[in-house]
Amino acid sequence: MDTMTLWYLTGWEFAALAFAALLVGFSKTAVSGANTVSLAIFAAVLPARASTGVLLPVLIAGDLLAVLTYRRHAHWPTLWRLFPAVAAGVVLGTVFLMRADDGTVRTSIGVILLFMAGVTVWRRRTEGAPREPEETTTRTGRIKARSYGVLGGFTTMVANAGGPVMSMYLLSAGFRKLGFLGTSAFFFLIVNVSKLPFSAGLGLIDGRSLLLDAALVVFVVPGAFLGAWAVNRIDQRLFERLVIAATVVGAVQLLVR
Repeated sequence: MDTMTLWYLTGWEFAALAFAALLVGFSKTAVSGANTVSLAIFAAVLPARASTGVLLPVLIAGDLLAVLTYRRHAHWPTLWRLFPAVAAGVVLGTVFLMRADDGTVRTSIGVILLFMAGVTVWRRRTEGAPREPEETTTRTGRIKARSYGVLGGFTTMVANAGGPVMSMYLLSAGFRKLGFLGTSAFFFLIVNVSKLPFSAGLGLIDGRSLLLDAALVVFVVPGAFLGAWAVNRIDQRLFERLVIAATVVGAVQLLVR
């Protein structure tokens, strides 16, 4: 990766990345999956492959803040059932990134974003009344967990876009708001940290990208505090409509770029 390009950001480009970083913090403590908008912004401002490496440490900062906020509400049996399948998905995503050029990655991110938007719409229409987290000891439950796990691992490695996949899984499993946020916080902290050596090995993270991350992480903190304040006040359905619309616009922009 030619990280020298990261030093030639205009003021508006840095402002866009800063807003995306703030939105990462907000999504981690309020509306999981909303950071697909951040993904679209990063991929639009930076080279597509480089954007995944720059965004990863920003996401980890948001994950840490989410864990500190909701650490008492994680459902660990669900996490342990997901991790093996997620690991397989991360490996598949790494192999894909080893072979894909920047244009292919940009197109893939656009397609993934459109798919995630469709997933979110489907989830909202089929979402039922809250219930207790379902058991995944049945054959159907195990297949469901493995399928979502592999897809989540692949999308999070290729495009840092595993949020909507895991959001759909956790909601379909019947998690209430705090359990949902606590479980997803630990899930993404562990998965994103495990991706660091893969991203570094692919040349997506180095000293120059980390300097940009150091400047952007500052904006994650107020976003996380804003999310924690707003989580019980936000109109969830209206916000999801806005997120879907912004995600589609970002995806289309990547596909026609």
